Parts: sequence; C-alpha cells; structure tokens
Amino acid sequence: MSVKTASIIIGILFLLTGILGFFENPLVGESDNAIFHADAFHNYVHIGSGVLFLLFAMAAPGVTTGFMILFGLVYLGLGIWGFMKTGEGGMTELLGVLHVNPADNYLHIGLGLLIILLAMVARKAPVTRLA
Repeated sequence: MSVKTASIIIGILFLLTGILGFFENPLVGESDNAIFHADAFHNYVHIGSGVLFLLFAMAAPGVTTGFMILFGLVYLGLGIWGFMKTGEGGMTELLGVLHVNPADNYLHIGLGLLIILLAMVARKAPVTRLA
C-alpha cells in the first residue's frame, strides 16, 4: 500500500466517523451510552482531519509521509494528555474544547501509533514526471 492510499483510507474513515457522530448510535456520539464521546465540535475535528488527509494525499503526495507522522504524534500526545488529566475514569476537556473519555484516550493513542506506523512502512508512490 502506498502512503497516498493509506492517507486516503484514513481520510475517508475520519470523514465517516465525523458524520456518524451527528447521528444517534452506540459507537460515537454525545450519548452516555456511546463508547467514544464526540460532541459537535469533536465531530467537526474528525471531518477536518479527514479533509486534511485527503488534501495531502491528493495535492501534496510528496509530503504525505511527514504529515502522517506529525498527525500521528499529535493524536498520540492527545491520548497521553487525556490520561494525564483524568487517569482511568471520567470525562475531561482538552484544549478547553475537546471533550474526551478514557475510551477516546485509548483510541487516540492507538490511532496515533497506527498512523505513524503506516507512514513509515507504506511505500511511496512513484513520482510520474511529465515530459
């Protein structure tokens, strides 16, 4: 799989997650029954993240690896920070606007590591030169 393809897949998944968060479901949302907490702002962050992954993949494939590593580090940091603020229980707020629960923190750490790993192992797509 190329870095570009990985970025497109991740981007689509982030977009779908952001959209799903606006509808009542047991996976992601504002409900106390949802596994992952995501209010409207959090949903917009997911949609924006998806758009960034797609933009980098399509418009700047040469720097997609760097973007993915940076993005993965940010997500990893958010997950660790979330645990540092709350420990194992309860909801917390990061950056004054991003509400997260412990499941979100685990997910952010896992996604951060996965995105970094994909960026490092995915092969770079060959560059096509126009003559």
